[in-house]
Amino acid sequence: MEFLHKQIEALIFCSPNPLGVAEIGKCLTEMFESDVPKEHIEDAIKVLQQKYEHDDYSFGLVNLGGGFQFLTKPAYQSSISILLKQQSTKRLSTAQMETLSIIAYKQPVTKGEMEQIRGVNCDYSVQKLLEKELITIKGKAETVGKPLLYGTSEKFMEYFGINNIKDLPQPKDFSQDDNQIGDQKD
Repeated sequence: MEFLHKQIEALIFCSPNPLGVAEIGKCLTEMFESDVPKEHIEDAIKVLQQKYEHDDYSFGLVNLGGGFQFLTKPAYQSSISILLKQQSTKRLSTAQMETLSIIAYKQPVTKGEMEQIRGVNCDYSVQKLLEKELITIKGKAETVGKPLLYGTSEKFMEYFGINNIKDLPQPKDFSQDDNQIGDQKD
């Protein structure tokens, strides 16, 4: 049983997202070439949760969204925040923010359309936004040369703390009023 606990512990540890009992079962079934009863998996998870409840560990095994994930305990939040802040990628440059704004509001959009709006080359900004995984390639436009189409990613939503692209603030309306300077209004 100890071997099974360690296998489950390793699976949960290496998964970037919460791992459900069914997913764990699939992995173990393939590994052992035999079904592992759901009850054995659930029992092993309970043992692991009890193991990591103690103060000996800085993290615990938490049930999140129908799955399990290792998370650091709240007592260590301050030091982790400092580390993450130091390690986080630098803030976005003005050019990157402008490019990202165009992509967010006009997506899917080609690099040519971005450059037409900004009036400058966007290659570097697009490259950096792709590296930071804030944008993704959504496909190819059905125009001459089939340029790539860019759109925002899930990481963009996380970065800006929104759930849907519709949650973005509406851009100001810069259209001119019907009345111009010197005109008389009826």
